[in-house]
Amino acid sequence: MKAFLHRCFWSFLNRTYKWWPDSLWLRIIYKTKFQRNLNLDDPQSFNEKLNWLKLNDRNPLYTRLANKYDVKEYVRECIGDEYVVPCYGVWESFDDIDFDKLPDRFILKCTHDSGGRIVCTDKATFDKRRAKERLETTMRNNFFWWTREWVYKDVKPRILADMLLDDHTGEVLRDYKFWCFNGVPKYMYCTIKNDDVFENFYDMDFNVVNIDHGFKRAVPEFDKPVCFELMKTLAGKLSKGIPFVRVDFFLVEGRVYFGELTFYDWAGLRPFATYDQDLELGRLIALPNKS
Repeated sequence: MKAFLHRCFWSFLNRTYKWWPDSLWLRIIYKTKFQRNLNLDDPQSFNEKLNWLKLNDRNPLYTRLANKYDVKEYVRECIGDEYVVPCYGVWESFDDIDFDKLPDRFILKCTHDSGGRIVCTDKATFDKRRAKERLETTMRNNFFWWTREWVYKDVKPRILADMLLDDHTGEVLRDYKFWCFNGVPKYMYCTIKNDDVFENFYDMDFNVVNIDHGFKRAVPEFDKPVCFELMKTLAGKLSKGIPFVRVDFFLVEGRVYFGELTFYDWAGLRPFATYDQDLELGRLIALPNKS
């Protein structure tokens, strides 16, 4: 009976989620994830503050920075063109893409997406039909609604093709993600994604930090990247004036490339191993004037 009621509850939410006011919807989803009430009146924890920021810190600049294409110009302005992954084109529909003008290897992704991408390693064998199906489905989605990450709400859906980053090791490319607080990087986690997801957290001296966001640590620990200090400096510049943002980089054959800016890590809806850790990290986020 309990399982039946659970299915009915989620079925009801799936049918009605666009009807709910943002703050009420976030309270509902937060309760299901954390088994505690979301405190929006006096948020204290890391995840509570991220959800407060969704509702209250709506700087129009953030929509530009969440746009996978428009953010490239912002990065050029802040830190320089050499850190921007080259883009081969941007289109409003899949049928507009001229594949003859693309190189043999590239990545396709949507400007308003979060995490999705299609990798082409050989244009001659690239499955365009499947790519079209996936991208057209993504183009119809608005990633704002389920998690109320408002920065995605008004991003114009388009498709872009970027250069495929490859360090030629045969391994999954590592992603270096810096947690930045008002322009100050405090922690970085190195992540790899294959059949599983691993997150290894480090401080700004690259000492191991026991932040447990619910993922395994890779073993052995990662070596300090050769451009760690440079990435730290760049992350500080890109995050200046933002209460919290995650700044991602890739390191390819000794060269740093900007990945993306993420304003609400895991949508502010992923518990830490303990609530005490959630509270401790929450102290690093200084919320803008609540008035």
